[in-house]
Amino acid sequence: MSRKSKSSLTIIFITVFIDLVGFGILIPILPTFATKAIHINDFEIGIVVAIYSFMQFLFNPVMGKISDKIGRKPVITFSLLLNGISYIIFAFTNSFALLLISRVIAGIGGSNIGVAQAYIADVTTNEERSKGMGIIGAAFGLGFVFGPLIGGMLSKYGYEVVGFLSAGFSFAAVLFAFFLLPESLETHLRFTHKNYKLFDFKAATEVLKMPKVGFLVVLFFILIFAIANIYGTFALLGYKQFHFTDSQNGILFGIMGLIGALVQGVGLKRLVEKYRDRTLLLVGTILMGLGLLLIPYGINFLGVAIIVSIMSVGTGILQPVTLSMISKFSPQDRQGSILGINQSLASLARVFGPLWGGWAFQYLGFKAPFITGALVTFGTFGLIFFVLKNK
Repeated sequence: MSRKSKSSLTIIFITVFIDLVGFGILIPILPTFATKAIHINDFEIGIVVAIYSFMQFLFNPVMGKISDKIGRKPVITFSLLLNGISYIIFAFTNSFALLLISRVIAGIGGSNIGVAQAYIADVTTNEERSKGMGIIGAAFGLGFVFGPLIGGMLSKYGYEVVGFLSAGFSFAAVLFAFFLLPESLETHLRFTHKNYKLFDFKAATEVLKMPKVGFLVVLFFILIFAIANIYGTFALLGYKQFHFTDSQNGILFGIMGLIGALVQGVGLKRLVEKYRDRTLLLVGTILMGLGLLLIPYGINFLGVAIIVSIMSVGTGILQPVTLSMISKFSPQDRQGSILGINQSLASLARVFGPLWGGWAFQYLGFKAPFITGALVTFGTFGLIFFVLKNK
C-alpha cells in the first residue's frame, strides 16, 4: 500500500471515528431517554430507531451518486454538518415529534456510509480492500467504544448535555474533513448518473441481478436485519429485565465496539491472509447467531458482557468481509452507486429490524427479538454454505 493511500486511510479513519463517537454517545441512552423523559412505549421506540435508518434507505443512493460526480470529500463534509445539527435538536427535545425530527435529520446525515466505503475503494487495490474495509469498520467500532461510555456516564447530568457533546464531536469532524481530508476520486474516474432519485428501484434491481454482487447484497441485507432486531431492544432489556443503569448499558455497548474494533482493525488482517472469505463468513454467522440467541439468558452483567463479546467477534468478521466481496465484484466507476445502494438496502433492514424488535419485545416478550435475530442468522449460514460454494 502506497504512503498516499495509508495517509488517506488514516484521515478517513479519524474523520469517521470522531463522528461515530458523537453518534455512539446517544446509543445507550436513546431508548431510556424515550421511556423516562417522553414516556413512549417499546414499539414507538422501535419507530424512533427505524426512522433514522429509513432516511438512510432513501438517501444513501443519492449520496453515493453525487459522490461519483463531485467527489467524496464534499459529500462527507456536508453529511457531518447535518449530524451536528440533529444532535442540537435532540438536546432541546421534549416531545415524540421533535425526537423524530432530530432522527430524520441524523438519518440523512448518516447516509454517508456508502460514500466512506467508496472512499476506501478509491484508495485501495482489490487485494487491500478487505483490510481497508476493516480499518473503516475499526473506526466504527472504536466510536462505539468511547461514545456509549461517555453517553452513559454523562446521562446523569442531563440528556441535553449528551446532545450538545454529540454535536461537538460532529462539528469537530466537519472541520477535520474540510481541512485535512484529501479527495480520493480522480477526475477522469468521475461518473455522472442519469437520475438522483431518493431510491432508484431500477438501479437497485440492476444491482440485484448482477450474479455475484446481487447475492452478496441480499446476504448483507439479511445479516443486518438479524442484528438490527436488538438496536432498540438491547438497552431496554438491560433497563427493564436486568435493571442495568445507563452507565452499565453504555459499558456493554462499549464492549461490543471494542471487540468489533479489535477484530476489524487487528484480527481481520491476519484472518483474510489465512482463510477464504467464505470460511470467514461461515464462522462469523455461527458466532453472531449464538450471541444473539444467548443474550436474554445472560442472567447478570458479567454474563451478558461475555455473550455480547462472542456476538461482536461474529459481526466484526461478517460486515467488512461481505462489503469487501461486494466491492471486489463491482465495476470501478460504479463503486459509489453500488455501495450506496447496498448501504441503502442495509438501512431498510435497519428499518424492519427495530420495528419488528420493538413490536416483538412489547407483545411477544423480551426474548423474542433476540431469538428471531439468531434464527435468521443461522439461516444465512445455510445460504453461504450451499450458494457461495458454487460462486
